[in-house]
Amino acid sequence: MSPRLKTASLPHKDAAFIEPMECLAVSKLPNTANWAWEIKIDGYRAIAVKSDRVNLYSRTKKSFNSKFPYIADALADLPSGTVVDGELVAIDENGRPNFNLLQNFRTGASRIQFYVFDLLCLNHRDTTKLPLIERRELLKTLAFKDKRIKIVDYVEAQPTELLSAVRTQHLEGIVGKRKDSLYQPGKRTGAWIKFRVTIAGRNSS
Repeated sequence: MSPRLKTASLPHKDAAFIEPMECLAVSKLPNTANWAWEIKIDGYRAIAVKSDRVNLYSRTKKSFNSKFPYIADALADLPSGTVVDGELVAIDENGRPNFNLLQNFRTGASRIQFYVFDLLCLNHRDTTKLPLIERRELLKTLAFKDKRIKIVDYVEAQPTELLSAVRTQHLEGIVGKRKDSLYQPGKRTGAWIKFRVTIAGRNSS
């Protein structure tokens, strides 16, 4: 079934900035199968809105278009009336996120990518009231010609195994999201959580 048919019964919504849903920091991971796991990415949270053109916003609704015009251009394949949530990330020569490179966005432009992990509006239809797993299935139907746009998928591993890999690769941590969670703009409900690893004797937070 096409995305347009799947969303036909959803409420109409104009494509506009939506305040990002937040993760709750935790010191212990839940022991349940109802969670999806992702690698925590060290970057700038961003909301992309496609109406007549693409507008890229920070979490506080400041425009990112002038800082990252090449990312806004790369998102041109978004259907009209679509809003996505993601993270602007700079990838170093070892394939790891590097926040310092991201801050030097002018000289490091070739290394900056946009990782899309949620779909908030599609074809002028509000998807925020769909469960996360359904939003992710719709998100997978989007395609981008520009390789700087990446669609994030779940990591198929137990949280403890994932944490071990994250520590080995010196990454920031992991994010867990309830598979049935709705998207709640600006909220930190505990339906999304983040766990930071300890690196070199101290917590990375």
